[in-house]
Amino acid sequence: MTGIVSYGVYIPKYRIKPSQIAHAWGKEAIDVEKSLGVLEKAVASVDEDAVTLAVEASFRALQNGQIKPDSIGAITVGSESHPYAVKPTSTTVAGILGLPEELLAVDLEFACKAGTSGIQLLSGFVGTNKAKYVLAIGSDVAQSKPSDVLEYTAGSGAASFILGNKDTVANILDFTSYCSDTPDFWRRDSEKFPSHGGRFTGKPAYFNHVYKASASLLKKTKLKPADFDWAVFHMPNGKFPKEAANRLGFTDTQIKPGFIVSQIGNPYSASSMIGLAAILDIAKPDQKIFMCSYGSGAGSDAFVFETTPILKKFQKRNKNSVQRQIQDKQMIDYSLVARNIINKYRI
Repeated sequence: MTGIVSYGVYIPKYRIKPSQIAHAWGKEAIDVEKSLGVLEKAVASVDEDAVTLAVEASFRALQNGQIKPDSIGAITVGSESHPYAVKPTSTTVAGILGLPEELLAVDLEFACKAGTSGIQLLSGFVGTNKAKYVLAIGSDVAQSKPSDVLEYTAGSGAASFILGNKDTVANILDFTSYCSDTPDFWRRDSEKFPSHGGRFTGKPAYFNHVYKASASLLKKTKLKPADFDWAVFHMPNGKFPKEAANRLGFTDTQIKPGFIVSQIGNPYSASSMIGLAAILDIAKPDQKIFMCSYGSGAGSDAFVFETTPILKKFQKRNKNSVQRQIQDKQMIDYSLVARNIINKYRI
C-alpha cells in the first residue's frame, strides 16, 4: 500500500507577533492575536526562500528515512512563492539534494493546496511501480502586502514527504478533491503582492470547499469523525480550521496536535502538511488521521491516513520534530521584516 515512508519539516527560527505589526503601521494592536487566533508567526530570513526551505525540509526527510537521494524517482514542489516566474523550483531543489537527473520534476501551483496535490499525483507513481520513492514538498515564504490584514498571519515553512510502498510510517487509505472557480485570492503575474476578498472569502471559499471535500471522503470511506484519532485542516488563521472541524463533527482534542497556526502563522502550501507532520510526531501505531487542505481559487484535498508500527522507530530517529522547531525561536521586531521586504521587492 502506498504511504509515507519519511517526512521532514523546516520552520525558520525568527518569530514576530501580529500586534507588533499592527503597531508598526499605526493600527489598533489590542486583541489582534486574540481575534485572529495567531500569537506569533514564523519569518524567513533575508537569505531564505521557498527553495532553501524546501531543501532543508527534504534533507531532513531523507535523513530521517535513511533514504539515498538517488532512489527518488520523482519530485514535486508546491508553492505560492516560487522564486522565479519562469525557471523551475523543483530542478533546483533536486540538484541541491543530489537526486538523479533521470526523474520527473514538476512545480505545482494551487495556492495553499499545491503541496497536497503533489502527494496525490505522486502516489500514482508509487502505486504503479514507476518509482520506488517519490518526494512531495510544500514550501512557502508567504506573500502579503505590507499593512494588509494578511501580513498578520502569513508565515514561512516547508514540509517534505517521501512516499513509497514498503516500510511506511503511515499508509494512504484514500483521498478525494473538490474544486470550483471561486476567486477569493489572486495575484497577477505583474503584481508584487496578492489581493483577496477579505471577509467574503470565508463561507463561499474556505468553508464550502473544506466541508464538501471532507464530507465526500467520509461518505466514500464510510467513516465517521469519531473513527479518527487525529485531524488537521488548512489553517489560514486560528478560527477557520476549528470551526470547520466542529461543523464536520471533529473535536478540539482531535485537531490539537496539528494546530500549529497559533505559533507559526500560515505557511501557505506547507500549512496542513506541517500540521500532519506534527501529528505524526506524537501519533501511535494503528491510528487514523484525517487531513484536508485548502487552496484559494479554489479547492481542497482530503486524505485518510493510518499509521503503522514502524512509526515508533521513525519518531526516535527524528531529531527535528515540529514542536522542537516551534520552541527553537528568536523574536524579532518589525524593522527586520521591513528590511527583508525592501530587499526582496526593491521598494
